[in-house]
Amino acid sequence: MRKIIKYLDKTVLIISIVLFVVGLIMVFSSSNVTAYMRHAVSPYNYFFKQGIFLLVGVVFSIIMINFNTRFYGFMSKLLFLVVGASLAILLVIGSAQNQAISWFDFGPFSFQPSEFIKVITIIWLADYYEKNKKKLDSYWVSLFPIGLCIIISALIFIQPDLGTTIIYSIIVATIFMAEPISKDIKLKTIISIVGIAVIAGFLLISSGKQLILNRQLERLNFTRPCDRLLTTGNQVCNGYIAINNGGLFGKGLGNSTQKYLYLPEPYTDFIFTIIVEELGAIVGVVIILLYFVLLFRILVIGKRSYTNRGSIICYGTAIYIFLHIVVNLLGIFGLMPMTGVPLPFMSYGGSFTICLIAALTAVQRVSVETRIADSRKV
Repeated sequence: MRKIIKYLDKTVLIISIVLFVVGLIMVFSSSNVTAYMRHAVSPYNYFFKQGIFLLVGVVFSIIMINFNTRFYGFMSKLLFLVVGASLAILLVIGSAQNQAISWFDFGPFSFQPSEFIKVITIIWLADYYEKNKKKLDSYWVSLFPIGLCIIISALIFIQPDLGTTIIYSIIVATIFMAEPISKDIKLKTIISIVGIAVIAGFLLISSGKQLILNRQLERLNFTRPCDRLLTTGNQVCNGYIAINNGGLFGKGLGNSTQKYLYLPEPYTDFIFTIIVEELGAIVGVVIILLYFVLLFRILVIGKRSYTNRGSIICYGTAIYIFLHIVVNLLGIFGLMPMTGVPLPFMSYGGSFTICLIAALTAVQRVSVETRIADSRKV
């Protein structure tokens, strides 16, 4: 274990710890009022739950880091099948929350398969293409996993969860384009998928069926949110107010006014607005800079990896984190529709927190294997 700790990427480790600690503190600060006044539970309710999620993630990480990336690949096959099947089962027996059937409800905790399938898919694709790297001139070998991922995307879309569908699809597309697959296969695949999507959309529209639900259409009306303060613009407009209240240096930790039920669930996807309101725009910028440093280090680890598997795990994790950051921040700033996507390290949520820790652990394992290989060359 000491040898593993020695070869961990310290930059990724330290930034991850700092961001998770800040996130935990802000989950408490942003959730205590809502917990007590709206849900009639302890003000520490979400703080304790998030702490448990982090503890579970850390324990899982300590176990996971001791296994190599080949073992990750082996396990990813089984998990892809199990979690993929659970997405189908979810549509039959799952419980609706926020008008989407995305969670299995287990009393005090919920399980969201669509979050886990993102990280599982990254590792599975990395392993699949590593093992079949000499057969990537074959259409069947190259496109088989993409076909399965399209099925997964469809299951997520049906829930309906448009935000997760978009992120999952972009992750898969990015990995597909990053793999050493022939340009001919890539080009024909892209043209085929776009063509099928256009034709399917046209046929559905012609049949009179609604592709996007009314609640999703409402989110497309995201410009000038304060003109609709009492309806669809409520969250974004109150987010603006929170950011304006914070200024450069903030009102002080715990002193947010917008968390007093103006923002419905300020500890989830709108937590960044509370961070800026309480700690100021300067702290908000620092957090964003830490994100960029983290992503840069993950890409460096991927570039230095001796295996295609390791590189794709890192690149997939980087795009996974990057997309969540971009979609969340663009949404709260009113630059795109809100999709309920959590902000990495900051937002409350068990499934996403555990998955994020697992993805970062996989990156660290790539770093460990690369540095061990380097040490043997010396």
